[in-house]
Amino acid sequence: MPLDTDAPPRPTLRRPVLRTLRLGFVPLTDAAPLLVAQELGLFDAVGLRVALTAEPSWAALRDKLAFGALDAAHMLGPMPIALAAGLTGVKAQVTVAAGLGANGNTITISNALVQELGRLARPLGAASFAALVRRRAAQGRRPLTLAVVFPFSSHNYLLRHWLAEGGLDPDRDLRLTVVPPPMVAQRLADGAIDGFCAGEPWGSHAAALGAGRIALSTGDIWPNHPEKVLAFAADYATRDPESATACTAAVIAAARWLDEPANQAEAVNILRRRAFPRLDRAEIAAAFEGMAEGLPLDAPLRFHNATLPRREQAAWFLRQMRRWGHIPAAVSDSAALAPWRQDIWRAAAARLHEAEPPAPSPPPSSPLGDSPEHA
Repeated sequence: MPLDTDAPPRPTLRRPVLRTLRLGFVPLTDAAPLLVAQELGLFDAVGLRVALTAEPSWAALRDKLAFGALDAAHMLGPMPIALAAGLTGVKAQVTVAAGLGANGNTITISNALVQELGRLARPLGAASFAALVRRRAAQGRRPLTLAVVFPFSSHNYLLRHWLAEGGLDPDRDLRLTVVPPPMVAQRLADGAIDGFCAGEPWGSHAAALGAGRIALSTGDIWPNHPEKVLAFAADYATRDPESATACTAAVIAAARWLDEPANQAEAVNILRRRAFPRLDRAEIAAAFEGMAEGLPLDAPLRFHNATLPRREQAAWFLRQMRRWGHIPAAVSDSAALAPWRQDIWRAAAARLHEAEPPAPSPPPSSPLGDSPEHA
């Protein structure tokens, strides 16, 4: 696709940056703004030299960002809260400068569970799934094992919320485990797990393997929920605000380009070349097309309107962390949400003449408040 006619607006170049910005990502479809920004020369346009590195897991990416091996990263939405609170023994204050996408995760279950359900009507209702779990328990069968990609992730908290809507206690009625995104489809195929919640293209890959079926998307639980963020390492944005602003501008421009339907085919080519060389093109394309196993999603993966980092959306994840006892009560809301800063986004958006995105959909409410529903 000729860049002179179809490329996004170029962010304004302020000055060349001589050092290389080390930027990490986990291979997922919603890493697209970073890969596109590099492929289309948007980082170059703002004078940034960027080294993009694929990381094998969220834990590896977190540690590299926290301990200085990365300057910035594609990061799970709740992870900056966990770092601010020092959960799992790793404490760091990162800066969230932009969102990288909304929606984009699927909940995929094994073929055996589909057969037990009798009929899979997408999106699978929480009550139907809960009835299956209770039926198995009454028969004395083992609890189901569902995987999420990281303990402090939108996947974990949206899955937990959905399970609780059906009256289940995720910590008693099932077994939740952590599996890195690139491994979930194979674990499902091997029978090590009964289902998973992970970002695309891994749900579509599992379905293509014949390992399971996509039951619903996390957008069915919270339409247009925030997903990943662009986070800078501690003090980076303070030490080099120009680089942080320039990087954010390039990402906003890439997100705008990604949401243009005419660019979907090239976006799929970029991701296949840079992140998923072993996957079929159709598996990668599904998220861009807003499809799950050939059926349209009500809340598909989108990029542009998700770029403004909203503290009030992050607060929902913090409430879920409190709900499930994942964060000490002594950690204040202000400390936990301090990483979210809109000033960097606004400075970057000004260079692109970017308007503020429309207000997002409100988060789901908990029927019984924000305390776990114990049976």
